[in-house]
Amino acid sequence: MDRFIGIDYGRKRTGLAISDPLGIFASPLDTIHPAKLIEYLKKLAENETIKSFIVGAPQNLNGQESEAMKDIRAFLPLLKKAFPDIPVELEDERFTSVLAHRAMIDGGMKYSDRRDKANVDKISAAIILQGWLDRRNAQAQAAGGVNEQANDNAL
Repeated sequence: MDRFIGIDYGRKRTGLAISDPLGIFASPLDTIHPAKLIEYLKKLAENETIKSFIVGAPQNLNGQESEAMKDIRAFLPLLKKAFPDIPVELEDERFTSVLAHRAMIDGGMKYSDRRDKANVDKISAAIILQGWLDRRNAQAQAAGGVNEQANDNAL
């Protein structure tokens, strides 16, 4: 089934999220050490058809790239080399950590679980992916179409 993968790349941990087959909802998937990320994604691609990778692009409040973007720029060629046929898109990730903490509180997650940065990273990846999915689906509706995935899966 077709899936979109959200990536919140970091030096110590990388949060991952995955879409539902219709490309409507994003769910936190896992948190992986960056050195094992490509291997993990290759195993995932054995079981799922990955339509696109959506990578969080950290920016400062003024819209300029943050210092962390250097690490992402170094990672992108590795991702493209490992998956040459899968598109990679960048998505603004400003405030995703704040939104992730808010989602954990609103969802009733225990304080000890909220302190686990791995949870923050995978929820941040889901927020990045969900923002991209929402914009993609809104653009499809504005263009007079419906989600291509929904059309493909219609009876």
